Amino acid sequence: QPINEKPGSGTGIKMLIANQLAFSQSSRPVKPEENETAKTKGFSLKEITVAIDGIAIAVNHNLNIPGLTVSQLKDIYTGKITNWQQVGGTNLPIIPLSRSKEAGGTVDFFVENVLNKDKFGNNINYIGTTTEAIRKVAIAPGAIYYGSAPEIVPQCTIKSLPIGRTSEQLIAPYQQPKITQSQCANKPNQLNFQDFRNGNYPITRNLFVIIKQNGQSDQQAGEVYANWLVTSQGQELIEKAGFVRIK
Repeated sequence: QPINEKPGSGTGIKMLIANQLAFSQSSRPVKPEENETAKTKGFSLKEITVAIDGIAIAVNHNLNIPGLTVSQLKDIYTGKITNWQQVGGTNLPIIPLSRSKEAGGTVDFFVENVLNKDKFGNNINYIGTTTEAIRKVAIAPGAIYYGSAPEIVPQCTIKSLPIGRTSEQLIAPYQQPKITQSQCANKPNQLNFQDFRNGNYPITRNLFVIIKQNGQSDQQAGEVYANWLVTSQGQELIEKAGFVRIK
């Protein structure tokens, strides 16, 4: 558990550089400035891809829209679209939720790849954790949140939206047929591994193990861990955890 920092990829890399971790896991690549900081400590950082993850979009169960395109999602999070009526829903203000930019690789990835590096709108409600966000979406009819698919898709209190590059090509992050809310407790929705892996689902990213290249036991530990994750046994566990195997 990070001291005084919100958990996330950036925090993990910071702790790795500060020698508080032997290796770290990240949902984004190492930034050039992080590598520079590591070099001042006498080592560089190496990333090894171990899995693929999808970003899923959570909304309230009562929101009635077929899905969103990536550009509509961008317009919601940059403040251009502020009412669900603008995307085919009812007249209801949109409440966009996000974790803070400092916290996680998920936020970095979203800004980079969905917002195309544009800034978040002034209407964003920043929250600490995905758990808090899901609670809020469950009770606020207009709320929307983005997060790692394994943390969103199986949830029973909210629903995840199909997303598309165009409105004719909406791809669900869950396997069909969709499990209804009443059935969900016994049989939650499963991830749509196939469309995450083949790239049909438009918002996916690689997951990495970040290793210190310092020729010491930390480097050895990180390499052993990463190499194990790409074995068939490791990849099986990755799939059980809700991520997409790379092998």
